Amino acid sequence: MSLPYQPPVEPWLVVVHRDRDLLVLDKPAGLLSVPGREPGWQDSVLLRVRQDHPHAYAVHRLDMDTSGLLVIALRRKAEAALMAQFAARSVEKVYLARVLGQPDDAGRIDLPLVRVGGLPPRNAVDLVAGKAAATRYTVLARDPDGALLALHPETGRSHQLRVHLAAIGFPIVGDRLYAGAPAPRLLLHAWRLSLDHPWTGARLQLEAPPPPDLAPPPDLAPPEGMAPAG
Repeated sequence: MSLPYQPPVEPWLVVVHRDRDLLVLDKPAGLLSVPGREPGWQDSVLLRVRQDHPHAYAVHRLDMDTSGLLVIALRRKAEAALMAQFAARSVEKVYLARVLGQPDDAGRIDLPLVRVGGLPPRNAVDLVAGKAAATRYTVLARDPDGALLALHPETGRSHQLRVHLAAIGFPIVGDRLYAGAPAPRLLLHAWRLSLDHPWTGARLQLEAPPPPDLAPPPDLAPPEGMAPAG
């Protein structure tokens, strides 16, 4: 990787939910979800959790530059149950993103993606060889330079939200890989997540408060299909 890895260390971990089966964290931008392959790129959410929970397992990932909700299983049976939900696409996810430009009030992006080379690796739209990928979006607020979007990924391809928005001409602000406008960080945040508890079956509604530059309007209704968190 061409850039030095300097993950944030304060706070060390921000816990949103904890029980005997799973841990849900608010991952900061700049920290890997799981250890990288290269020397010096080992610090990650998973390794930090394993200092107290040696048998923790990552059931999904966020890009290093993306902040927000990340789920870690603390038992093997919980890992299997949670991974099955992600595979079946029954986990509801809502992201916040600030983009350059003025997209339609709402829309759906249905563009297949394929992995391409380079470090860090990238994805690209490929209508022939790509794997199916779909993202719904809704504009929450606008300003003269761009818009704040709620993103509902229907699939979970690597870099999906970033590639999809760049492909339709509205890259995420701060996206160094996909031509976003310059900013101190990638303005993409895993905001809300809904899943079934792996032991009780109860539906969990979880939320990671967004940073100020991604805060939605205070009177905003809950995202489509989701109750207010808490």
